[in-house]
Amino acid sequence: MFDTNMLELLICPISHLSLKYDAERQCLISADGQHEYQIVNGIPVLMPDTSMEE
Repeated sequence: MFDTNMLELLICPISHLSLKYDAERQCLISADGQHEYQIVNGIPVLMPDTSMEE
């Protein structure tokens, strides 16, 4: 399970904006909604080449 307290420390590596947690889809989404990062075993995969554009 993803620890939502980590959101204070994380930013989108592409847009440099904050991230929002989507519990239903188990991913983090950049504040502008343009980039999505999967969470695998509770760990967000924030590598720019793995982002999925919305």
